[in-house]
Amino acid sequence: MMIVIYDDIFKWKGHGGIFKLAAGSCRLRIFDLSGEKKQRVAVLKPILVVVSDLPDETSYLKKVTVRSCCSHIATSVVKAFRLDHHRMVFVEYHPRKTYGKNDEKVIPEKFDVVDFKWFGDKALHPKWRAVKPPLLDTLKSLVS
Repeated sequence: MMIVIYDDIFKWKGHGGIFKLAAGSCRLRIFDLSGEKKQRVAVLKPILVVVSDLPDETSYLKKVTVRSCCSHIATSVVKAFRLDHHRMVFVEYHPRKTYGKNDEKVIPEKFDVVDFKWFGDKALHPKWRAVKPPLLDTLKSLVS
């Protein structure tokens, strides 16, 4: 049985004291797949952390993206939820978007795994890679 650990808005504190530089919020979903009965093989990283930007707000002055702060977000999520980063897959999710006069242009949804180098409890040096099946299929079913 898959467990939803968290599914809501997550706010992280930024740097810079009173100025709160790089502070922000995102959609955060944390899933624990360790109880899935359908699995034939043990999952080495059963914790899926899925982050995505919130819809555009009116003020662009303080808006920071998940991509620009992913190391800070990963560090904050691991700390806040007491997760073992060795057993976690961190995924950036960008939902499908349409634009144009009649919404005729489409940007397809996109999932990227973000790999970090961990130094103690800090996530640094992010590297993005495309998600491939079967993880892609699992993620699509979880975020729909």
